[in-house]
Amino acid sequence: MIPEQVAQIQASFQKVAPIADQAAELFYERLFETTPELRALFIGNMEIQGQNLMAAIATVVNGLAEIEEIAPAVCHLAKRHVAYGAQPEHYKLVGATLLWTLEQGLGGDFTPAVRAAWAEAYGALSDMMIAAAYPAS
Repeated sequence: MIPEQVAQIQASFQKVAPIADQAAELFYERLFETTPELRALFIGNMEIQGQNLMAAIATVVNGLAEIEEIAPAVCHLAKRHVAYGAQPEHYKLVGATLLWTLEQGLGGDFTPAVRAAWAEAYGALSDMMIAAAYPAS
C-alpha cells in the first residue's frame, strides 16, 4: 500500500470511530442477513463482539504504515478464528460486509479512492491471515 492509501484509510476510520457501536451493529446485521449460516459461529454477547471487532480494526488501521509490526498479532488472530469455525471463504464475505458498512457510515466520504484503499488493505490482510491460519491452502 502506498502512504496516500494508508492516510485515506486512517482519515476515514477517524470518521467511523465516533459511531463504532452503530457500525459494529450494522456490520453484524448485514453479515447475518447476507450469510445467515455464519450466525452460528458467533456465540456470546454481540455487543462485546462488536466492541472487539472495532478495537481490532482500529489496531490494524493505526498500524497500517508499519504492517510488519502488526503482522504477528493479525496472524495470531487468524489462527484463533480457525477454532471458532472460520473458513478461508468467509474472509471474502467479511470483506464485502466491511466495505458495505463503511459505505453506510461514511456516506459521500466513501469515495472510489477510499473504497479502493480499504479493499486493497483488507485483501492484503485477509491473504496474510488465510496463509497463517490455513498453511496447506
